[in-house]
Amino acid sequence: MLSEEQRGALEMLIGSRCCTGAMLLAHGFNIDMVADLVRDGLVTARREPVKVDGQMIKVARLRITAAGRAAIAY
Repeated sequence: MLSEEQRGALEMLIGSRCCTGAMLLAHGFNIDMVADLVRDGLVTARREPVKVDGQMIKVARLRITAAGRAAIAY
């Protein structure tokens, strides 16, 4: 059973295909909740290099999984 916060995070990921962890946090989602979604296999997280203001930084790119899509279908 998903909490409203978890459902909201998964719906945001569906709407954007993928986003960064920082983007979810900026929208008020809790880092522990995001980590739980990854642990439960509803979301994948991958560190990727991104160029920002001429500097390379690593961001966590999050994507919803098939299990995550199924979880919000209920």
